Amino acid sequence: MPKGARSGKRPARRRPLIALFLLGFFVVAMGVIARRTFGISQAREIRERAERRDALDAARVKLEGDIREASSRARLGPLVERRLQMYVPADSQVIIVPRTTPASRPTP
Repeated sequence: MPKGARSGKRPARRRPLIALFLLGFFVVAMGVIARRTFGISQAREIRERAERRDALDAARVKLEGDIREASSRARLGPLVERRLQMYVPADSQVIIVPRTTPASRPTP
């Protein structure tokens, strides 16, 4: 057999091996692309949720400040005086009664 005819059959044996290698490479490449695409979408969702959490935290802090301001004595004082017709008595109107304990009570 001539040398050229013999080398012509050898590549025929390698073709399925090369095709299998290319198919494997293609499958691995598709897996990598799919994983990266999924990772990018997950990173976008995580970033959006973090931004929403930060906005909600800022709103909570603002609301807590509004509650503190609305429940302060300076804000409630005039409102109570107007609606309930209550007032802070003058010092001359306040009577301080000493508290007695059961042991110091006088016996009848």
